[in-house]
Amino acid sequence: MTIKTLLLLALAAVALFYLAVWIRAILRERAENQPIAPSPTQIAIGAIANFFDTFGIGSFATTTAMWRNLKMIRDEWLPGTLNVGHTLPTVAQAFIFIQTVEVDIRTLLALIVAAVLGMTIGAKYVATWPRRRVQYGMSIALFIAACLFIREIYLTYTQQGTPTSGALALTGGLLVLGFLGNFVLGALMSLGIGLYGPCMIMISLLGMNPKAAFPIMMGSCAFLMPMGSTQYIKQKGYDLRAALGLALGGIPAVLAAVYIVKEMEVKYVRWIVVAVVLYTAISLLRSALKDKREA
Repeated sequence: MTIKTLLLLALAAVALFYLAVWIRAILRERAENQPIAPSPTQIAIGAIANFFDTFGIGSFATTTAMWRNLKMIRDEWLPGTLNVGHTLPTVAQAFIFIQTVEVDIRTLLALIVAAVLGMTIGAKYVATWPRRRVQYGMSIALFIAACLFIREIYLTYTQQGTPTSGALALTGGLLVLGFLGNFVLGALMSLGIGLYGPCMIMISLLGMNPKAAFPIMMGSCAFLMPMGSTQYIKQKGYDLRAALGLALGGIPAVLAAVYIVKEMEVKYVRWIVVAVVLYTAISLLRSALKDKREA
């Protein structure tokens, strides 16, 4: 049995555990005659957010923006509903990309383990950091990283002609840097800082094929999210109908978007990385400024 097969079996076990917890909660709500069927709008939001999430944009910010504009759910239920509803589409992304996008399995496993360790071990320390300062710092770092990556793309085209696809594995010191980087990114998720954008730029700057970031970042989140989401389910800290809408609309949207990403040429993926990183940097800066105003 290969390492990839074991990884996929572990992911399936985590997903089944999560699904069992959620189904029991849904059945309890139904037994209490609570409405559980999501509206067409809620399903559409799930489809839109997860379609773009598959490109690395991230689903939390886009979903929150749509919900708030439509005044669809209470603000205190936002974190729980986002996590519960987006877990299964994220797991679907991980399953598909791990199987279809070529990347060294040892590198993939090491970086997924790093993110999980970051969330479980490092988060208790990171959670005490001033959230606004971290947002400012990450935003500036991502702007700088995006500029460096744009420069790398420019040099590739002007000096080397057709861009190379990049490595599919990290070894030696680069693997250590990747492990430490994903450990920090996993820990920062406890502050609400998404992993996708920073992970994409880290993978690219380490010299890997930018497509390799997709199974790495989605595999990391697919192992992290079910554990946290089960806590929201048990505490009833989420909107069931909205979460179901995200899941029901999100999974088909992921399947549609995966084909586009998988078939896309590397030179276009490089520019998607730049766009995602700049979007993430601006989002972090806006959140920090909003927190400052509210404070």
